[in-house]
Amino acid sequence: MAGNETEYRAEKKRYENAVRGCMVGGGAGDALGYPVEFWSENEIRRAYGEAGITSYQCSPEEELAVVSDDTQMTMFTATGILYGYTRGWMRGIMGPVSGYVYEHYLDWLHTQEPEMEGAGMSWLREIPSLHVRRAPGMTCLSALRSAHRNRRWGTCQDPLNHSKGCGGIMRVAPVALHVCDYHESGLSLEELKKLDRDGAEVAAITHGHPLGYIPAAALVHILNRIVYGGCTMGDSLYDITAECRMAMEQLFEGEPYLKAFLRKLDAAVTLSKNSAGDAENIRQLGEGWVAEETFAIALYCSLRYPDDFSKAITASVNHSGDSDSTGAVTGNIAGALVGYEGIDEKWKRQLEFHKLLLELADDLCYGCPMSEYSEDVDENWAGKYVAGRKRLIE
Repeated sequence: MAGNETEYRAEKKRYENAVRGCMVGGGAGDALGYPVEFWSENEIRRAYGEAGITSYQCSPEEELAVVSDDTQMTMFTATGILYGYTRGWMRGIMGPVSGYVYEHYLDWLHTQEPEMEGAGMSWLREIPSLHVRRAPGMTCLSALRSAHRNRRWGTCQDPLNHSKGCGGIMRVAPVALHVCDYHESGLSLEELKKLDRDGAEVAAITHGHPLGYIPAAALVHILNRIVYGGCTMGDSLYDITAECRMAMEQLFEGEPYLKAFLRKLDAAVTLSKNSAGDAENIRQLGEGWVAEETFAIALYCSLRYPDDFSKAITASVNHSGDSDSTGAVTGNIAGALVGYEGIDEKWKRQLEFHKLLLELADDLCYGCPMSEYSEDVDENWAGKYVAGRKRLIE
């Protein structure tokens, strides 16, 4: 680890609250929206009243608010990133981030379909409670089966399919949260665009349509700026969104579908400033089944309620559509904005995998405690993110 470890960790501590808020917030939004996924707006209001669903509907067996495949895959994204960057820290070289994440998605696939042999890299595979199906996306399953069979994963330039479903964007938040080197003033715009591209490539593993991966790149941009700062246009979410828009124009210049994405982004910004009700505004943005709509709904809710996590995620799930995914992405943004400490206790107390999400958030925030220049070994970290090592079981 570069520099003095104590000083390094003290600097990183500044970001812990936002990183934790992003990860736990995503899980909270997912858990709130999961029970009403596939429900119409009218069905939600008939079941929960005019305000819609406003609190967890916990599993009676465990009294937990369970999460869907969105949070499951987000956690496997995190371990893939950390595995890759650990290799970089300890060997001085690493491959594309998407390659490591793909291998960890195969482990997620194994938890859903045990007959499919995963890569065996992610320590999450050892957790029995992750071996459960929570309405996994058919595109994610079929794309990973195909990738495993043909020994190649999808990329932006060489897609496996032309899906623009939200299964790519709903899982990419960890890409934004791990910055290998410490930057006191945030990443430069050019550095951040490279990270945005990583987000697009992680989404393209399973979702090959430009409107499946461009929104993922935009989400990574926004989340990184919220957490680490450095926006060239200002500190507000509106400023960050304006910079994000510019970055997407540069990163995907010439892409015919870019204009369709930018129209959704602009609509979210415009609607967030009007006096109409959330339900009416969200109807204009869509239902969230496709990635550009998920992004737009999440951005709208976060712009509308930048200081109120509860209002943001509640607005994001009470509509006719993919409520767990719009809730998850809104939770990522809103959680990063208010920080873990700003999330009401009711969203933390009964959240499934709460402790695990915190552990992964801290791993993303602080990074690998070992390097190729040191002989010191952190057994806990090595057991999670170094090939051939065994994780310490508490």
